[in-house]
Amino acid sequence: MKIGSIEFENNVFLAPMAGVTDKPFRVICKELGCGFVYTEMVSSKGLYYNSSKTHLMLDIHEKEAPAGVQLFGSDPGIMGEMAGLVSRDERVSIIDINMGCPAPKIVKNCEGSALMKDTDLASRIIKSVVKGSKVPVTVKFRKGWDDNSINAVEFAIMAEESGASAVTVHGRTRAQMYEGHADWNIIKEVKKAVKIPVIGNGDVFSPQAAKGLLEETLCDGILIARGAMGNPWIFRRTIHYLKTGDLIPEPSPSERIQTAVDHINMMVDYKGEVNGIKEMRKHVAWYIKGLKNSTDVKNMVNTINAQKEMVDVLERYKMAFEN
Repeated sequence: MKIGSIEFENNVFLAPMAGVTDKPFRVICKELGCGFVYTEMVSSKGLYYNSSKTHLMLDIHEKEAPAGVQLFGSDPGIMGEMAGLVSRDERVSIIDINMGCPAPKIVKNCEGSALMKDTDLASRIIKSVVKGSKVPVTVKFRKGWDDNSINAVEFAIMAEESGASAVTVHGRTRAQMYEGHADWNIIKEVKKAVKIPVIGNGDVFSPQAAKGLLEETLCDGILIARGAMGNPWIFRRTIHYLKTGDLIPEPSPSERIQTAVDHINMMVDYKGEVNGIKEMRKHVAWYIKGLKNSTDVKNMVNTINAQKEMVDVLERYKMAFEN
């Protein structure tokens, strides 16, 4: 798969997810075969006003580079200027514009999926980012605002005409948030309507679903979001399944727990013990979900503030599966 002149190892990508796809998790996914990773969505105004927290989100490890940076905002001038700034980094190969986030705090500022209701502003933002960026620009959006305003096809055509090199379509409306089922047919309709690559997103929780999405929509690539939470092996398993038709076994409990331990150590190195351990509580819960006694372990982990204590709890938990 190619976007502009960029060719990828494979067409199974990790979606940008706020509070999830930070550097440690992206590295883990990349090591497990993910074809391309994106940062969490980054505020263009945060960059413009030199927020240290925002700049930290642009920290890309050599193991994941070149990666994509997802920007959000509603000011075309600031978006274009910050795209130029970010794209100077040789570790960045794509600028993605978020026009799909449904979070109320984003939407109220006419950012994210709110831009699907203002195609003129959305077009000006895309044109400004394309003009400012030194790398290809892509756009991620949804099926529409709600069931009365399904405009993904028209929005994709506008994005292409505005200079986007690819689009990603999430098959839910903003009103759905993350509820209900993703409509893959809208992805198929977008694919028919534009010449640029189309990446499908929504309800990919297994290799079989990934194959189904590709076959049903004829899209060029897949973006996996919640299906990767606590399950970075989905990339290795999906890629193998798409190539061979054979399913690799799911990771053993020991492998899941060991990866959680490795993730803890990486996170603490990256964000420090206090913030790193707080961040890891949700990741650990995702890693061990469904395992025997996982609720008890999760409850213990949620009270822990020290790296060694959290690691020790998980090491003991892992031993229970190995004996």
